[in-house]
Amino acid sequence: MRRRVMSMLAGATLAASTLLGAGPAAAATPPPEFGNDWHDPVTAAPPIPKPHTKSCEVTVAEAQFKDFTPYEGDYTPPERCGKGDWGKVVLRLDGKVKGRQYDRLGYLRVGGVEIFRTSTPQPSVDGITWSVEKDVTRYSETLSHDQHVEMLIGNVVNDTYTGIIDVKVTLTFYQQRKADAADRGTPDRIIPLGDGTTGTTLTTPRNSERIVAEVYATGSGGGCEEYWYLTVPDAAPYSCKADGGPYREVQVKVDGRLAGIAAPFPTVWTGGWSNPFLWYVVPGPRAFDIKPIEYDLTPFAGILNDGRPHRVEVSVAGVPEAQTGWSTPVNVMVWQDEKSDRVTGRLTRHKEGDLANKSTYSPGSGGEAHRLDTEGGHRLSVSGYVNTSHGRVATTVTRTLANTSVHRWTDGESMDALKATWTDRETVTTGHRAVRTARTYTMDGTTTLGAGDRLRTEISLGDRAESTTKQGGRRTGWSVLDDRYDGDATYTVNVPREQRHAVGTSRERYRLLGDAGCYDRSISTVQGTLTEDRRRC
Repeated sequence: MRRRVMSMLAGATLAASTLLGAGPAAAATPPPEFGNDWHDPVTAAPPIPKPHTKSCEVTVAEAQFKDFTPYEGDYTPPERCGKGDWGKVVLRLDGKVKGRQYDRLGYLRVGGVEIFRTSTPQPSVDGITWSVEKDVTRYSETLSHDQHVEMLIGNVVNDTYTGIIDVKVTLTFYQQRKADAADRGTPDRIIPLGDGTTGTTLTTPRNSERIVAEVYATGSGGGCEEYWYLTVPDAAPYSCKADGGPYREVQVKVDGRLAGIAAPFPTVWTGGWSNPFLWYVVPGPRAFDIKPIEYDLTPFAGILNDGRPHRVEVSVAGVPEAQTGWSTPVNVMVWQDEKSDRVTGRLTRHKEGDLANKSTYSPGSGGEAHRLDTEGGHRLSVSGYVNTSHGRVATTVTRTLANTSVHRWTDGESMDALKATWTDRETVTTGHRAVRTARTYTMDGTTTLGAGDRLRTEISLGDRAESTTKQGGRRTGWSVLDDRYDGDATYTVNVPREQRHAVGTSRERYRLLGDAGCYDRSISTVQGTLTEDRRRC
């Protein structure tokens, strides 16, 4: 049922941010059901903080996407507001679409460096507009030069799917404050490697003292890997198959040796779980700004700095052989020792635990549902040192992954339910400084197809990250991000749009606590109308 309904209606997507727009005051009386229009998309995430300094705006791309033809253009950095030493750079996408259209996946690359990956909302008949902001200061080195620009939001427009996606992307550059002039937080070089699943070679500057890879990993493309967390082994009677079940892990290898592991975020696009009425106004976490996975490769710097090309590969463990559906573009960020021509070093420790992945299938009978219980996990610890102009610096990266899920469904998939948790715990120790980050992703959803072809989806999604920084054993920084979405929507399937009689509620609460202060905002909708916008801090 899940895949059949999705193919008929929800649509498949194709292969720190804020979604802007608070909208009008909450309506006192929502409509009895969804109509032909609803509130523009909005999230509870905080706005991007911006310095009160001189700013310059540059349009990077402006295009209408009707097919799979990329927009191509040229970028020139602003003449004023500095060059490469900006205090902040903020990307803004403004989009609009009307009619009928699926959710679509898109990217923006500047000089081959992917700086933004996004998906789109599904429009109303009367049309919607939306805006997304992202802090892209980390890409300052790339943005300080003239560059070629490529952007694509792959789309299909025909007699049925009429929505043309119209977007404009700008960059606003904020002049650096004198007090921040010594900040070396942004990398000195950014090296794009393209889609890491095909494998490529990397040659770093020979004086690299810190190396971090970022991977924009997304399971998409309309097949089962778009819903990888619901896949089952061949023995189970379900429409999405994967020999090893639903466990997935994004791995980075250097010269064939495992260099990094991570849990992919279980993104739900705006047609997900058979029910677009859940996401029309409030999207699921990260849906409009796909965050890259970061891997600290500094323990490998002594190897990578030898002046030779080294092979870097990204793979997704658990994907069936020859199965498509994952995109993994890679950027490598490098910080250089400006007082050294060459930084030497050595990989001193590499300890990889066994990858655990066990799925147990329990057949259903009579009124009992089929059930798949999955447990998976992995651990990797890597250490190395570099000899810099300011002494020998040792780095240890330890990462531990775990996933548990219970998937239940009935014959014909008229009931389909998943309860799952993913944890990704990472510690990066550099000298006397240690940064510990604990990420937890949760999904708890049930879709049922009942009498009169009424389809109901109830779902909760969670995105949580706790980070602590210690210097010499003393805590010097901390933060907690907690983004939770809850939705419940029902409509009639297999009927024209005007006969669906859809109803639905959605709610998001976004909390951010830490050294920077407190942010806590909740938004709620009923039948596409914004009914609550509450701030607690």
